[in-house]
Amino acid sequence: MFPTIDYLQWIAGRPEAATHDLGSSDLRGSFQRQAGAVPGRLAGLEDPPPDRELRAQVADLYDVRPENVLVTAGATSANLLTVATALDEAETSADDDAGDEPQVLVEKPGYEPLLATPDALGARVDRYLRTPETDYQLDPGRVEGAVRSQAALVIMTNRHNPTGTLTPVDTIAAAADAAATEDARLLVDEVYAPYVTDSAGPEGFGGPTAAGVENVVITNSLTKFMGFGGLRIGWLVADADFVAHAERIADHFPVLARPSVELGKRVFANQAELAADRRELLTANHELLASFVADRPDLDGTIPSGSSFALLEHERYDGDELTAAAWEQADLLVVPGRFFDVPEAVRVSLGRDPEDTEAALSAFGDLLDSLA
Repeated sequence: MFPTIDYLQWIAGRPEAATHDLGSSDLRGSFQRQAGAVPGRLAGLEDPPPDRELRAQVADLYDVRPENVLVTAGATSANLLTVATALDEAETSADDDAGDEPQVLVEKPGYEPLLATPDALGARVDRYLRTPETDYQLDPGRVEGAVRSQAALVIMTNRHNPTGTLTPVDTIAAAADAAATEDARLLVDEVYAPYVTDSAGPEGFGGPTAAGVENVVITNSLTKFMGFGGLRIGWLVADADFVAHAERIADHFPVLARPSVELGKRVFANQAELAADRRELLTANHELLASFVADRPDLDGTIPSGSSFALLEHERYDGDELTAAAWEQADLLVVPGRFFDVPEAVRVSLGRDPEDTEAALSAFGDLLDSLA
């Protein structure tokens, strides 16, 4: 019933084992392991008032009401609950004589778990294309052309995983309208939306968001931009009826541990300070990645503005060949593009501190030179 998620099986343990990590997409910073229960960046920071709830803090981030928010055990859990709720809605409203499995429509290229989860829950998973000719920008017309009767959900990521392309809200709204033609919702996984370096951007870590757009469910977490993956704090944002339905389904899944909730509240209480630190890291790593690729005629790929990760193709080697050479010859981690529907490419992600990133890029450059 539950298919193996090949990417998660492959990546497990590799960032910790590699000397040079260009595979981790979260802004984790230093190689140092966490000592004790409290992440070092949270030690000594103030907590919010005792009666301040995490749900309300998330709601404030998106300028919505608490009843529009469900806090979950990470973004993966938020995505699972969104898919399960959308499928349950579709089953409830389906014509008894229809007979078809509900459709979940997922972007291509895409992130493997976003395919595996609806498949495991019994949906018919179809795809719509993002193309390199448009830098993998979302085309609402492709959503409209691929959505079918019995549709339950359309799924996208923003920034797009694996290319880093950022989709404007008006385009997302048009895609949500296209999904609505068949009574489907649009799920926007926004874990990479805060990856913006513009100083005019948000003070906190929310980033550009489609929250509040009709027919949209937003998911996010403290893992990617904030770098607090160990807390396993995520959430979904939607209309109150969908959230209430998701809460009922959440009774079937584990709840968040109270210590994680309390530390998550501390993150939100100090978000401006913590986000400023991550945004400096993001800016430095974006510039390093953009400069590196610009100086490599043997690599092809667009580095979207503000992104610290991208999909890159080598002039001679496919993604698996380049990944294997990097691991075996340079103790260097990059991710094969086959996990994202692009086997000819690798995804390169800069999430470590700049000095670690510079060393990793230098090792990558030496490897590419040796393969010439």
